[in-house]
Amino acid sequence: MSNRRLLISLAHPDDESFGMGGLIARYVAEGIDVYYICATNGDVGTVSPEMLNGYSSIAELRLAELDCASEILGFKQVFKLGYKDSGMMNSETSKDPTSLWQAPREEVARRVVEIIRDIKPQVIVTFNKYGGYGHPDHIAIQRATVDAFKLAGDASYATNGQEPYQPQKLYYGSVAKIMMQYRILRVRMNGEDPRRVGRNKDIDLQAIVENAEPVHTRVDIQQYFEIWDRASACHASQLGGGFGKMPMWLRKLAFSKQGFTRVYPAPQRNGIDENDLFAGVRQDEQVGVR
Repeated sequence: MSNRRLLISLAHPDDESFGMGGLIARYVAEGIDVYYICATNGDVGTVSPEMLNGYSSIAELRLAELDCASEILGFKQVFKLGYKDSGMMNSETSKDPTSLWQAPREEVARRVVEIIRDIKPQVIVTFNKYGGYGHPDHIAIQRATVDAFKLAGDASYATNGQEPYQPQKLYYGSVAKIMMQYRILRVRMNGEDPRRVGRNKDIDLQAIVENAEPVHTRVDIQQYFEIWDRASACHASQLGGGFGKMPMWLRKLAFSKQGFTRVYPAPQRNGIDENDLFAGVRQDEQVGVR
């Protein structure tokens, strides 16, 4: 184990690359052990039929794409929880009892606690409360991860003989408002409704902006765009990311720093107060949650 460990807890194969590929690449390059929880197998994702050549199912394809991206990003370990993809909110697939959205919150939280106590990350990152863009799987793993952050250090909470371990910092991934506003502008210029976009017209860009949370941390990732793009390209079935044909110079100008909401320890003032998720972390020490 490295003396600095980061756990990223998300929902689908591709969440790790599309949203945080640059961040992951940076911390791996700095010698930090980065671990990833992928809660579902992504089997409800829309996939073009030709992409399934050589694969027995959408889940098999998407997990293979995750393996490809994980190799490029350099995760120390990937934990695949294996829940079924729930699809979007109120869909028939979201009612499937084997989906993540229908899984008992306590059950998912316990599984995350067991991982935390095993790998002992000082820092954990998950989605914001809206789940980034309102996806039920994003919301489910976010809630379970927040619960697990608190439970992992509770000595009265037993998990298969594991010792309690309390991570020191908890973050939500922040929505890049400038990117959302750029996308909203492009959508409107094309005569489309920004509240109904995406391959299945089930993503509300305006709601994403409305549910964005304060940013307290900005991490410089501009040196890691190439790795980010290579990892994203692994997820070809999901169109390989959201930057499209945006020129690299514009991306580096607009998205050179990635923002995060610091949940614990709570910020003492509004605005940006750190540029590193490990700022103030005491290595290999435990800190109780107040």
